[in-house]
Amino acid sequence: MNERFGEAATRLAGQAALLIGWTPDTFWAATPAELAMIVEAAAPPPAGGIDRTTLTAMMEHDAHG
Repeated sequence: MNERFGEAATRLAGQAALLIGWTPDTFWAATPAELAMIVEAAAPPPAGGIDRTTLTAMMEHDAHG
């Protein structure tokens, strides 16, 4: 990674301000875990997989078109 700490911190502080309304003081007082918790809470839930029965049915349908 070529990005220096100051550049990364400035970018993250700006994103925190835009996305969650944090002031610079709030950003610098927060821990990385607190910031990660907020970002993860805003992210969509991971997509669930499909079960074997559904996959088999899809393959059968595709094979017989």
